[in-house]
Amino acid sequence: MTRPLAVGVQLPEVEREVRFPELAALARQVESAGFDSIWLGDHLLYRDADGAARGPWEAWTSLAALAEATERVVLGPLVASTSFHTPPMLAKLAATVDEISGGRLVLGLGAGWNEVEYRAFGFPYDHRASRFEEAFGILRRLMAGERVDHRGEYYEVEGAELQPAPVRRVPIMVGSIGPRVLAATLPHVEAWNAWYAWYGNTVDGARDLLGEIDGRCAAVGRDPATLDKTLAVHVAAPGGTGRVYGADTHAGVAPISGPPAAIAAHLVALAELGVAHVQLVVDPIDEGGVAWAAGILDAF
Repeated sequence: MTRPLAVGVQLPEVEREVRFPELAALARQVESAGFDSIWLGDHLLYRDADGAARGPWEAWTSLAALAEATERVVLGPLVASTSFHTPPMLAKLAATVDEISGGRLVLGLGAGWNEVEYRAFGFPYDHRASRFEEAFGILRRLMAGERVDHRGEYYEVEGAELQPAPVRRVPIMVGSIGPRVLAATLPHVEAWNAWYAWYGNTVDGARDLLGEIDGRCAAVGRDPATLDKTLAVHVAAPGGTGRVYGADTHAGVAPISGPPAAIAAHLVALAELGVAHVQLVVDPIDEGGVAWAAGILDAF
């Protein structure tokens, strides 16, 4: 039976300290279980209210290593902040990971939000939408194979190009519900993503948000049917106690719970709304959680 949509898994971020051998082992388990994709958050540092610090491994280095550790699954950041690198450097990283993976990268992009890591690592936090708009304009041209000269308010590049040239055009996915970010990206990207808290992790919430995205596509002259819609979906496996993140914006957003067949039915309902791909945010995200989530695929 053909699956109604593609299903991926977001690997651990700051739920606990995860050393790379475990991260690679989880990636191989996700792939062998039959999932379609693997995703990493792109963050550097979180700080709790009591001052305690938590942080994941750097995303692009990790994606390159996971590209070698796997053979089939799609890989991507969920999503990469355009603020952490200059646009040509981010394009170079994406092209390199795509090459290492044999053409399996999806370049997820966003404007970033976590002020703590911006301050800690020396990145400007002001005018994030404006900075994103300018960075995206440079980045998409580079990923399309252009040589780029640009002098703007935030970036200046001269003769930027990707060499060696990528063997394919890497698909770009924007992760945002911000009006300015959507207006800048929807005419150009292959896919769009929403984090589960943005739509309440419910089918009704997804229906409303997808309708809004369709309207924004129409506003920029884009046929909504040509945009792949993707959603992160928070699911509770046995033993889950709530995933830990770097912000409290998830409070009150309940995970989807129940046996794998019930989760599968939820995903079918999302597919019927036009969702093409979901990223499961599994709690707990460990070997047992991935094994349990594999039952969702069997339930299809």
